[in-house]
Amino acid sequence: MNNTAQYDVVSIRNDFPILGKQIHGKPLVYLDNAASSQHPVQVIDAIKELYESGYSNIHRGVHQLSQDATKAYEDARASVRGFINADCMHEVLFTSGTTDAINLVAQSYARPLLQKGDEILITHMEHHSNIVPWQMVCEQTGAELKVVPISDKGELEMDRFAELLSERTKLVSVVHVSNALGSVNPIKTIIDAAHAKGVPVLVDGAQSVPHIPVDVQALDCDFYAFSGHKLYGPTGIGVLYGKEKLLNAMPPYRGGGDMILSVSFEGTTYNTLPYKFEAGTPNIAGAIGLGAAIEYVQKIGLSAIAAHEHGLLEYATMELKQIDGLRIIGEADQKAGLVSFVLDTVHPHDIGTMLDAEGVAIRTGHHCAQPVMERYKIPATARASFGMYNTFQEIDVLAKAIDKTIGMFA
Repeated sequence: MNNTAQYDVVSIRNDFPILGKQIHGKPLVYLDNAASSQHPVQVIDAIKELYESGYSNIHRGVHQLSQDATKAYEDARASVRGFINADCMHEVLFTSGTTDAINLVAQSYARPLLQKGDEILITHMEHHSNIVPWQMVCEQTGAELKVVPISDKGELEMDRFAELLSERTKLVSVVHVSNALGSVNPIKTIIDAAHAKGVPVLVDGAQSVPHIPVDVQALDCDFYAFSGHKLYGPTGIGVLYGKEKLLNAMPPYRGGGDMILSVSFEGTTYNTLPYKFEAGTPNIAGAIGLGAAIEYVQKIGLSAIAAHEHGLLEYATMELKQIDGLRIIGEADQKAGLVSFVLDTVHPHDIGTMLDAEGVAIRTGHHCAQPVMERYKIPATARASFGMYNTFQEIDVLAKAIDKTIGMFA
C-alpha cells in the first residue's frame, strides 16, 4: 500500500474544502468522481472573483469590464486548446457539456450527411449521451445504428469492430473510458482503422480527460467531447473539439446572438469559428472556472494523477476481491480508476444507502448505461470512482463499510 512517490495527496486534499465535511458524523469519503468531481479552492476563487469584481457580458461591450471578462473567457479557451493540444483556438467550442457537444455533431455534422442505408457505428459500452443522439438522427434520416459488442471482461470485441466498419459507415462515435466499467478503449487503433476507410471519429472523452493525458492531434480524432464538472470544474460547461475543415463545413446548431456577423429579414451571415456554434450569452463563469480547473490539473500533472489513481485502482481491486460474495463488473486489461461491483445478497441501492451511513459516497444504479447492465444481466451496480484527492485509507474505509453492509444483511 505505497502511495505514489512525491505525490502530495495531503496538500491536494487541502485545496478541496468539501473534503473536510462530515456525513452522518463520519469523515466524508467521496468516491463518486465519475459522476462529478469536487472543486479546488482555485476554481471556487476564480468564479467568486469574476462575480465580485470582474463580471460583464462578453464580446459586445467596449467598456473595461466587458473587455476584461472577454479576455478571461478567451484565455480559458486557450487553456483548453493547450490542454488537449488542439491545433488552434477556433477548433475549441464551448458547450454545456459532453451531451450537448455530441448532440451538436449529430445534428450539425451527421444529419445533413446521412441518407437511408447509411450507418453510424457505436459500442455496447456507451453512455446514453452517446446512444440517444444517434438514435434520434437515424430516425430523422433513415440511417441505421450499428453496435460493437463487448466481452465478459468489458473490452471491445475488435474483430467485430473490423467487421462492422464498412463502406456504409459514415461516422464512428466511441467512448474513450467507460463510465460503467472503467475500460480504456484502444482509441488510436479505432481512429486509424476508421480513417483507412475514410470514416471520421467522434470520441466521448468525459471520463478520460480528468485521468489521462489527451492529445487530439496525436490521436487524429475528428471530434472530441468532454465536460467541466468531471474535470474539477463547474457544471454547465463543456468542450467540443473539432477539426477546422469539418467545423467550417457544418451549419450552425443554434441561432441567436454572437453566432452572426449580420442579420436582416432577407438573410443572415454567420460568424466565424468558434462563435458560429456559440449562440447567445455563454456560460462565462463556467468557462473561466474550467480554465482554472485545467490550470490546477496541469500544475499537478496528469501523468502523476494517472499514476496515483492507478495505484488506488490496483489496491481497491485487491481489497474488494477478498470480500466474499462481491463480484467486480468490468475487468479490462486497460482500465481507469473505478470499480463497479455487485453483492450476492444486497441490492446496489441498499449498498449505496448503507455506505452513506458510514460517510462513503458512491454511485449506484445503471450509470446512464443501461445496455451495459443488460449485457451482464444485472439491474445495476455499485460504483466507486477515484479522483486525484482520494487515498488508500479511504479504500480501507470503503472495504470495511462493504463488510459491515454484508453483515447487516446476512
